[in-house]
Amino acid sequence: MKTLIVLLGPTAVGKTELALQLAEHIGSPIINADSRQLFREMRIGTAAPTAEQLARVKHYFVGTLDIHDYYSAARFESDVLKLTQELFTTHDRLLMSGGSMLYLDAVCKGIDDIPTIDEDTRAMMRQRLQEDGLDTLVQELRVLDPEYYAQADLKNTKRIVHALEIIYQTGRTFTSFRTATRKQRPFNILKIGLRRERDELFDRINRRVEQMAADGLLDEARHLLPYRHENALNTVGYKEMMEVLDGTWTLPFAIERMKKNTRVYAKKQMTWFAHDTDIHWFHPDEKEKILSFVDENSTNNA
Repeated sequence: MKTLIVLLGPTAVGKTELALQLAEHIGSPIINADSRQLFREMRIGTAAPTAEQLARVKHYFVGTLDIHDYYSAARFESDVLKLTQELFTTHDRLLMSGGSMLYLDAVCKGIDDIPTIDEDTRAMMRQRLQEDGLDTLVQELRVLDPEYYAQADLKNTKRIVHALEIIYQTGRTFTSFRTATRKQRPFNILKIGLRRERDELFDRINRRVEQMAADGLLDEARHLLPYRHENALNTVGYKEMMEVLDGTWTLPFAIERMKKNTRVYAKKQMTWFAHDTDIHWFHPDEKEKILSFVDENSTNNA
């Protein structure tokens, strides 16, 4: 049976370079599982692969969407399964790499068959968010779907809005669509997790944020300012830069806040991954050990 090797870990842990080396080792392209790197206008703030890295190994799902495009974990699941079906005709092993928890789980475990939101409902909820604010929508969710309200991240705008979109479009609660049934895949899945000691990871995060600022993140955000309400920009890095452009924060303050918020996100990632007993953990510097482990535990009939 074919094998999908999944390289995952928190932001700034060192996935990019190791993914390139692993892809070259097994002769595979890289299937990107970072949800924000799909948007072509968001390169600096998402630490997207450079032109040199893209030339070194073929990547899928990098810079393929416009900032206005709607995308979801459900669509990613469908698109990746279609792609792997094609690529497995010429490859015994494929590599997927990224840190977006829902996107990784969508491919590895499957997600519920939640309806695609039509454009009218999406536009309506976008307007409601702008006019009424998140707090009002959260209270609305509490009334319409108390079960999901009790377990949702109430500060996650995307999740709250999406749950209400489902409710208004279908007349059913968002909870009613969530069955958490694991789907079987026609290939083996081998998960490789990268982790570092907390202080080491946080130092890398801080240095990455400073590098993004030096590379022109503020200018990138300035070009995206007219589209600030697009869901793709509701993410660490761009939100802080928008505060600078509004005159609310100074750039040094925003950079420090971005470091803090990125560290918080990394902790969320690590907590999420910690519950997955299928992950085999390594330090990113253990390259030879990782390559040997992959060779020993994945199918390669080439």
